[in-house]
Amino acid sequence: MNSEFLEALKDLEKEKGIAVDVLLGAIEAALISAYKRNFGSIQNARVHIDRNTGDFKVYSQRNVVDEVEDERLDISLEDARKIDPRFNVGDIVENEVTPRNFGRIAAQTAKQVVVQRIREAERNIIFEEFANREGDILNGTVQRIENKNIFIELGKTEAILAPSEQMPGEDYKHGDRLKTYIVEVRKTTKGPQILVSRTHPGLLKRLFELEVPELQDGVIELKSIAREAGHRSKIAVYSKDEDVDPVGACVGPKGMRVQNIVNELNGEKIDIVKWNQDASKFVASALSPAKVVAVEVWRMKRLPG
Repeated sequence: MNSEFLEALKDLEKEKGIAVDVLLGAIEAALISAYKRNFGSIQNARVHIDRNTGDFKVYSQRNVVDEVEDERLDISLEDARKIDPRFNVGDIVENEVTPRNFGRIAAQTAKQVVVQRIREAERNIIFEEFANREGDILNGTVQRIENKNIFIELGKTEAILAPSEQMPGEDYKHGDRLKTYIVEVRKTTKGPQILVSRTHPGLLKRLFELEVPELQDGVIELKSIAREAGHRSKIAVYSKDEDVDPVGACVGPKGMRVQNIVNELNGEKIDIVKWNQDASKFVASALSPAKVVAVEVWRMKRLPG
């Protein structure tokens, strides 16, 4: 390792956001393991990399004690003061023990550590990106199918559409473009695991928000969703502006807005009803197109305790 290696680490810091000191500290720790593994040493050791030149040195460490139990780990106070009279019991005496042929091992180890840290940093970046998007819609391409799980390519990573989250009647093939809903993002040892759904009510909600500007602007509220994925859904909408018809806005000109969503969900029927604070009127509206004769609302009394 040399100054060119340090420059390369500085470039990585700018590109990947991994601090040089963090990388050097990880390399030093890895070099200690490599030293003990290759030179059969059980003694305490320390590796130091010069932050200016990139040169490295290995030091053995022995504790200053009154009574020596293991010469590889301990040194007597008398012998320690022959090296430096300022030593006291409890101090650590260091001697350089850098092996002559340790340079090749050091270079190999450093490369492995840097590659591992870059991989970890990239995984963390991907995790943070998608963790902040839970509850959002993803566009991706079906990459492969394994044990009925659908793996969807998202560029640098992939999402998993489990069998329980797949819509009944949908047939997924390699290369299909899919819109899915991010249910959960997990951090694992192999990188972020992104779990998505085609059946979640949130997918329907987000599709309407994308299609209906009034929902994005907050003029219309989507109050509730009941969904039987792949078959039928009902949504209840409410308008804060008396001049805006919430049902009409969601249906769109010539029914285009709701039809786009129906097409995306492969023909799933969608009923849009107007939400009403009056429970009986809301229930009657929700049962449409059935003709409602009467609605009786029973409110359960809470028992004390």
